[in-house]
Amino acid sequence: MNTKNKSPRPGGKEISRRQFLGQSAVATAGLMVVPRHVLGGPGQTAPSDLLNIGCVGVGGKGSSDIRSLKTENIVALCDVDDTQTARFLKNKRNTPEQQLMYEKAAKYRDFRVMLEKEKSIDAITVSTPDHTHTVIAMMAIKMGKHVFVQKPLTHTIKEARLLEEAAKKYNIVSQMGNQGHAGEGARLINEWIWDGAIGDVREVHVWTNRPIWPQGIDAPKEIPSVPSTLDWNIWLGPAPFRPYHPAYAPFNWRGWWDFGTGVVGDMGAHLMDQPFWALKLGHPTSVQSSSTKFTRDSYPLAEMVTYQFPARGNMVPVKLTWYDGGLMPPRPEDMEEGRQMGDDSGGVLFIGEKGNIMCGTYGGNPRIVPETKMQAYQRPEKTIPRSPGIHEEWIEAIKAGKKSTTDFSYAAVLTQVMLLANVAVRAQKDRKILEWDSEKMEFPNFPEANAFIHKEYRPGWSL
Repeated sequence: MNTKNKSPRPGGKEISRRQFLGQSAVATAGLMVVPRHVLGGPGQTAPSDLLNIGCVGVGGKGSSDIRSLKTENIVALCDVDDTQTARFLKNKRNTPEQQLMYEKAAKYRDFRVMLEKEKSIDAITVSTPDHTHTVIAMMAIKMGKHVFVQKPLTHTIKEARLLEEAAKKYNIVSQMGNQGHAGEGARLINEWIWDGAIGDVREVHVWTNRPIWPQGIDAPKEIPSVPSTLDWNIWLGPAPFRPYHPAYAPFNWRGWWDFGTGVVGDMGAHLMDQPFWALKLGHPTSVQSSSTKFTRDSYPLAEMVTYQFPARGNMVPVKLTWYDGGLMPPRPEDMEEGRQMGDDSGGVLFIGEKGNIMCGTYGGNPRIVPETKMQAYQRPEKTIPRSPGIHEEWIEAIKAGKKSTTDFSYAAVLTQVMLLANVAVRAQKDRKILEWDSEKMEFPNFPEANAFIHKEYRPGWSL
């Protein structure tokens, strides 16, 4: 630990800067008088209150993740592809102040080197392909750093459980990047369902227009040269070695078993999150799938997956069905003619005993269906605290020493539920219903499927 980042503590012990930031929000006021100019003046943040953040993955979603942390100090940028870093630095969305900070930030290709060298880092963001999320986040967590990991949290079910346990053990503040969870729509859905707006909910349908990338194909046979700007070995990380091909990077990795988590992994965190939260679903008792053909290399083009969830407290059992690749649930009989199901990207339909609730992707525009019931409904008061945003919420939680709403204790369970769909698809046999024992993390009636709960890491990579 760099002594420059420690503050004296009574009794001769030292407290790290990260510990100080987490405790300062609840510390007793009035211990010392600090001049206003040191604090930064009215409406400004003192430098000592800024988090030092390292960002792993700066292309695609990574670029917006970084810009969303505009209130903090970005001290390091890490990406295996120099082209992505250069493109990010030239992005016109960067404000002049941000641009100066990004240019001053240390640049790395290897996250391990960044974490070893940048001792001042308090927290990191992980915005990389799914297969590297866990190895990056786990290293940071074990070093006591707070972590923000883009959805889906992990590549395998077991990885999600391991990250959840590590975040708790090392007492760090975690967050998964499913931004709809911070939205107004998600909170309204919860408040209406908990108010009994549509009565008991026994059935939920979730659908998306994805994939919008290639799936159901074989790996390319050509072996082009690796671009000089790319560190292909680090990009592969724990995945089995295969030659570089632009079919994998920088974008279409989502459709390959070794790198992505398919459609459910991409959109489940946005769409399944709504019923998962509102209905307090937890772990299912079984999962069943059907799909178009898939290959040993990539996911199917379309699939339908059915989960069965047991009763929870005063909530009745629920059947949840997932659709993708153009598949859709049946329209409710009382839905108005011509009314769109969800939005252009997908949606969620809660089937209640007294009516239905429908929303778009990210919980957008929730309505009771049909509209006559929406107009007649007396809305309850808003009881759930509103979020300033998924990134801002994480920052606030770190500084206040508290949990965020989609921290790993929540996100890890949601991720496990999502990824059960991939196991069911991969292990499907005559549409067999797979019974799920979440405590033991196994399928008691179909042990052959247990092989897909985790994966073997390439030599040189471990947790």
